[in-house]
Amino acid sequence: MSVIQTIKIIERVVLGKMTELPSTAMALYETIKDLRIVSPHGHCDPTWWADDNRFPDPAALLIQPDHYVFRMLYSQGIQLSDLGIGPDGQSRDPRDVFRLFAKHWHLFLGTPSRYWLEHTFHNTLGVDEPLCLENADIIYNDIAQKLAGPDFRPRALFDKFGISLLATTDPATSQLNDHLKVANSQWNGRIIPTFRPDDLLNPTRSAHSQAISTLAERTNLDVSSYQSFLDAIRIQRAVFRDAGATATDHDVPDLATCWLDPASISALHQQAFAGTITPNDAKKYYGHMLIEMAQMSAEDGLVMQIHAGSRRNTNHELFHAIGPDVGADIPGSTDWVGGMDALLNRVGNDPNLRIILFTLDESTYARELAPMAGHWPCLRIGPPWWFHDSLNGIRRYFDNVVESAGYYNLAGFNDDTRAFLSIPARHDLWRRGVALHLSDQIDRGVLDRSAAENLGQLLAHDLAVDSYRLKL
Repeated sequence: MSVIQTIKIIERVVLGKMTELPSTAMALYETIKDLRIVSPHGHCDPTWWADDNRFPDPAALLIQPDHYVFRMLYSQGIQLSDLGIGPDGQSRDPRDVFRLFAKHWHLFLGTPSRYWLEHTFHNTLGVDEPLCLENADIIYNDIAQKLAGPDFRPRALFDKFGISLLATTDPATSQLNDHLKVANSQWNGRIIPTFRPDDLLNPTRSAHSQAISTLAERTNLDVSSYQSFLDAIRIQRAVFRDAGATATDHDVPDLATCWLDPASISALHQQAFAGTITPNDAKKYYGHMLIEMAQMSAEDGLVMQIHAGSRRNTNHELFHAIGPDVGADIPGSTDWVGGMDALLNRVGNDPNLRIILFTLDESTYARELAPMAGHWPCLRIGPPWWFHDSLNGIRRYFDNVVESAGYYNLAGFNDDTRAFLSIPARHDLWRRGVALHLSDQIDRGVLDRSAAENLGQLLAHDLAVDSYRLKL
């Protein structure tokens, strides 16, 4: 397949003309497009399914929580307050927000956001007309009316989307009340938690002190002692496992694992607990704690996810005015071989350990991650993450990792989103990317048709189930 042909295919898919794939790719896509969705990592709110209340207005559902959307608008000079975001935007009329979005709809051409939103408008919300400023009010009213009905409540949409399981991401100190409410309801949808201990383990995070205090309250332990702190974390991990969790998640801006002797780590813990630890020592402390988490994962079987390389909150003015997650997190370089060395050489050969690695540094796929996953039995490579979760990103990913890592050292797909209505679109785009990749492998004589069809099922569904140790 030529570069020009590939570009044309990508353009057609991103622009929403979803049937125009090459014949081999289309045939492969047909075998996987209707597979059930497994969503083992994401950031949806479990309250949606615990309470099953109607979703809010279209602006609050589709625009304001989606940093992919509002960061693009902000980059073109639109103030976040005009989108109803932040303290100054709280009184903004959601209809005005939707009109402003519609007026600038053209800004999303060529982006995966455009594809996800068009898929959501057409396939989920039944919007037949292309969005523009002139019909923004009509489309807003149509969506609002549908959201008011029972067929568009969270549980109904979960069932409609064909989701077998969805994992949320929850603070390590959570009591998981929403998850317990879902489990005790008559609904049979599966919503499971994910253990996220960043606030406990990284002293540079603003919520560190509060998280430590909450952990002490939850477990009734004196967590100023390092060993009691570890015991408290084990207690909370057990709470999560009992609620169905199969994974942990770790945000690691600068990957640098290290193993400290007992006296050193106890001293650093005392400083972290007191809030007096230096930035350099905080990095050492977090590097050591990541190895502790890996050892605990080897003990209790929770799959460890490491998301590395995001430089958080780079727009300081917006961070101080509004807070985190306002679209100013930017990729940075990551040293995976050096950063994981201490962890892997302490526990990486344990047969019960599994770690899924996610990168924002694409230059490491072929140079580091694929060779690492092709050797260490504990490692799997996560799918293209965040800025690279696109058709081009998916293509680059396969081209860079498969020849060194193979297919069975990949982790399948997860949508990693707060935007629940976009989940079917994200999985659909992945499955189209899988079909294009596998058809190219057939054309080049690397795979035969039977092997490609088996790998399609694997990449679209089965690898995620296996990688996250899910029981469906």
